Amino acid sequence: MLARALRAIARPVQRPAQKMAEQEPTPEQLAAIAAENEEKESVNYRAPAQKTLQEIQELDKDDESLRKYKEALLGSSPATLDPNAPNVQVTRLTLVCDSAPNPLTLDLQGDLEAFKKQSFVLKEGVEYRIKISFKVNREIVSGLKYVQQTSRKGVKLDKSDYMVGSYGPRPTEYDFLTPLEEAPTGLLARGTYNIKSKFTDDDKHDHLSWEWNLNIKKDWKD
Repeated sequence: MLARALRAIARPVQRPAQKMAEQEPTPEQLAAIAAENEEKESVNYRAPAQKTLQEIQELDKDDESLRKYKEALLGSSPATLDPNAPNVQVTRLTLVCDSAPNPLTLDLQGDLEAFKKQSFVLKEGVEYRIKISFKVNREIVSGLKYVQQTSRKGVKLDKSDYMVGSYGPRPTEYDFLTPLEEAPTGLLARGTYNIKSKFTDDDKHDHLSWEWNLNIKKDWKD
């Protein structure tokens, strides 16, 4: 996760003394962090055979336990289907932080290109989570996954994959929260990070990809 990369970059480094304002991470430090966080080989995983919503609803009608499971997944009443909408719509990304002075939300149904020109400010040392809000409109989707790659100054620092799960269609949104993270502190940790996010699934459908920036600062309004 991002915090792992930020903690790595905030470690003390033995080098000649210099002015506090000049203590930016060097290209060598960034490369070392990238090597340390290199992703492991992915597990050889085979996605289950895809079934339509109607096929699942017709499956084993006399099995009471399966009926209850399907009702928990799909709801007791059918969703209102929009034939023109994609099956999975990713609507918002929110940095959930109780101490933030203002909401930190990206509207993912707006202009995604605009996010590359702006940054979230995150105060060092605060605790936060990333929340992804999304809708499933028609068919059950299995193995949803949130993937996030963090870079600084063009050097890849970290990549994290989060299993979101399998979801059935319904009129209201779902929310997925990443585990609680703590932003690190220190001069080397402060600065702007580029983040590439992707919402995908077992079948490698790219439901949405977007880029955004996070700026770690000493205080919210520095």
